[in-house]
Amino acid sequence: MAREKRDLTQGSIPRNLIALALPLVAANLLQTTFNIVDMLFVGRLGPAAIAAVSLAGVITMFLMTIAIGLATGTQAMISRFIGAKDQQQAEVVAIQSLFLGIFSSFFLSIIGLFLSQFLLELVGAKGEVLSLGKGYLQIMFSGIYTVFLLFLVSAIFQGVGNTVTPMKILLFSTVSNIVFDPLLIFGIWFFPHWGVNGAAAATVTARGLGMLTGIYLLFKGKSGIYLHLQKVRIDLGMMWRIIRIGLFASLQASLRNISQIVVARIVASFGTYAIAAYGIGMRVRMVVMMPGFGLAAATAVLVGQNLGAKNPQRAEKSGLISSLLYSLFMVFTGSLFHIFAQPIISAFNPQPDVVRIGVNYLHVLTLSFVFLGIAIVLSRAMNGAGDTISPMVITGFTLLILRIPLCLFLSRILGTTGIWVGLAISDLANGLLTLFWFIEGRWKKRKI
Repeated sequence: MAREKRDLTQGSIPRNLIALALPLVAANLLQTTFNIVDMLFVGRLGPAAIAAVSLAGVITMFLMTIAIGLATGTQAMISRFIGAKDQQQAEVVAIQSLFLGIFSSFFLSIIGLFLSQFLLELVGAKGEVLSLGKGYLQIMFSGIYTVFLLFLVSAIFQGVGNTVTPMKILLFSTVSNIVFDPLLIFGIWFFPHWGVNGAAAATVTARGLGMLTGIYLLFKGKSGIYLHLQKVRIDLGMMWRIIRIGLFASLQASLRNISQIVVARIVASFGTYAIAAYGIGMRVRMVVMMPGFGLAAATAVLVGQNLGAKNPQRAEKSGLISSLLYSLFMVFTGSLFHIFAQPIISAFNPQPDVVRIGVNYLHVLTLSFVFLGIAIVLSRAMNGAGDTISPMVITGFTLLILRIPLCLFLSRILGTTGIWVGLAISDLANGLLTLFWFIEGRWKKRKI
């Protein structure tokens, strides 16, 4: 894996964005594949197994907000130091990030091993689902360090401006998962027949292989950053700087999760067809968000490195160009989804009521796609500058204080259409507020 040589503080901004974003988009698709493969194999074990893994996934997603925060702080600081041509400090950040990943995952694994049953009961697991989910979750908790460290390794490479290496590592991890899943779930060859627990063991093993590969490359210096064993020591001051940035990114991710859960409960009050339509609509919307996540992550790297190079104007221009590119993409895909809403929803479920509600969902939500895109890109751009407080506040206001009351109120007047209108209005507000605050520019003065 060749060392990344692109100087992101020079040259064409669109070209740099695309070069960084394409591997990140591919990595997001691989992550989706990883999850789908798990569910396909688990699905052969029956509905209780699917429910157990799904509920365990809700819990692990909340825990991942901690990893998201640490990764955000790590990437922001490394990109800033790389832009300032301070390779040594970037390497110090990388080492302290790995220490934080080890400490936090160890703490969570101890708690999780004892509280797995309680947490599953908290999200509604009962009977066989609870029994299956407990074993699955305990294995996931015992190996959660592999998930955390793989996440942080990817953030380190991305902060340097190398997005190809983490994509390759995730590809290796995904292929490993595809191999281990059937072996450990169904007991093929000399492997044990572990059922649902086998799915967890396969995930932990695959993530572990990816984690070890990434750490090996970091200490071999073959992918843009070189860590030295003789320099491995704890630096509490640097750890605190990473935590200080990452804390609010974790809170922002938590607020999004809480908002999604509350909205799902509102939708559930309208029955099974509404839930099915909402689930399909969310997955369709996620298709257009995937490229945005990749572009947003690339923007964060560009912003951080250009601020480190003392070029805040180029950092701001990077954010605005990226949001414009993604907005154009959203207009195009939003128009297609709006026009072809019925065949799209029907492809998932042809039931007439599901199609009717799902088509209505897409017709309303596609109108706010542009604003959703602006929020995704510019929020992450400010995170890349080390400003995680502003996006967190905007998220909390628009997705909780504004969205939830709107969805509740409008649903009483317009039914499910009212929920979709509430979602669209909150996306619009999120995009406009994020754009205003980005242009206002205080994030450019953020010290890390």
